[in-house]
Amino acid sequence: MQEPLRYLEREQDRFVADLCEYVRFASVSAQPKHAPDVRACADWFAQRCQGLGLETRVYPTAGNPIVVARTPKIPGAPTFLVYGHYDVQPPEPFELWTTPPFDPQVRGRSLFGRGTTDNKGQHLAHLNAVEAYLRTGTPLPCNLVFLVEGEEEIGSKALYGFLPEHREELACDAVIISDNGIPGLEYPSLTYALRGIAAIEVRIDGPSRDLHSGLFGGTVENPAMALCQLLAKMRDEDGRITVAGYYDDVVPLSDYERRQLARIPATAEEYRVLTGSPQLFGEKGFTCEEQRTARPTFEINGLTSGYQGEGSKTIIPSWASAKLTLRLVPDQVPGKVIASVKAHLERLCPPTVRLTIKHGHGGEPYIVSPDGPLAQAALKALESGFGYPALLTREGGSIPIVSAFRQHLGADTLLLGMALPDDNAHSPDEKFDLDAYAAGMRMAVHLWPRLTEAKVASRS
Repeated sequence: MQEPLRYLEREQDRFVADLCEYVRFASVSAQPKHAPDVRACADWFAQRCQGLGLETRVYPTAGNPIVVARTPKIPGAPTFLVYGHYDVQPPEPFELWTTPPFDPQVRGRSLFGRGTTDNKGQHLAHLNAVEAYLRTGTPLPCNLVFLVEGEEEIGSKALYGFLPEHREELACDAVIISDNGIPGLEYPSLTYALRGIAAIEVRIDGPSRDLHSGLFGGTVENPAMALCQLLAKMRDEDGRITVAGYYDDVVPLSDYERRQLARIPATAEEYRVLTGSPQLFGEKGFTCEEQRTARPTFEINGLTSGYQGEGSKTIIPSWASAKLTLRLVPDQVPGKVIASVKAHLERLCPPTVRLTIKHGHGGEPYIVSPDGPLAQAALKALESGFGYPALLTREGGSIPIVSAFRQHLGADTLLLGMALPDDNAHSPDEKFDLDAYAAGMRMAVHLWPRLTEAKVASRS
């Protein structure tokens, strides 16, 4: 174990340089103009795996390539799958970045750039740990499979089809994902639950064309106003969603879970400062951490209508639209929730406009018992890597593919994040803390023998 750890320490500067090279690919899956960058990014990661002697294959799909790489086979040893994604969120608005999003820069102890923390840096830390084993001649105790895709930020459509077709090739004892966060460097954590997600787009159509607001104002419904009034009725003043049946399947937090979440060190005021909000708002009766991770939400992601150019244009817009996402918790089912929301909107929509609802991507919430032997082994590896006792946490974000891993591979997922709360994932000035990067590599070195020991013990 000591040789791989010493190797990591010696190679830290190169590992940072490698991450910079990885981040320079503008692998934005949501924007077709970046398709060549996405493919080149997949090739870069595949070549990095091949250079370490991993059996590597790039699978073309109807969308973006999927990379599968595996360590030399150890007959009879457990197999663990490391999942990551090389695609990134759109970087706009560019003017809010201190430095260009695809020109990674080190400032202090952080590396800034789109994709540094979400998710290139986090899964690269695992590959660097494997390199430390292989380059020092230290035997890996288990088989490892890296599965890295390029569509996570747009719903992982290709991977959902890939998993059932390649279930035998990807068979494993557990899945490891580092695509989430921890409360701080001194508070490493195992995330045992994720919120799910359901995306929809709502469109309101009124007159057949934009109308002069002076000549026609007051005689026809304004679609933008109608949409705003409709959406305003979806939540009450206490932060509760008003959709009938929305909370029917929500599993309440146990006393044990509430005590675990209360151990997380951040205060509500610290969280307010982090968000830059004048005051926090959330569902009454729950702490900030419970609201953020264990309660469902109804969020407006974007509103579009009418004239957006410089100056004024006195019109009644002919249409208005909103992009919405619903964050869900165990045991809510995306399809059922969307049906309830759709029925609610249709019931409230006035007859003066036409309502259209389009379904987007979705994913089920996820929860796994933190008491099992693999989870306990992961907690010990976190403590060894970061140097502090590990916490149990829930995550407010969504990684929909974890439910598919359970369905198609029969494997639970261990979520071992490295991102810090101020890493700005999905925002301008995204960064990755370099101390978290180093600790994540150390954690990964400790992880494989601990997981192997736990898995072998559970077989006997």
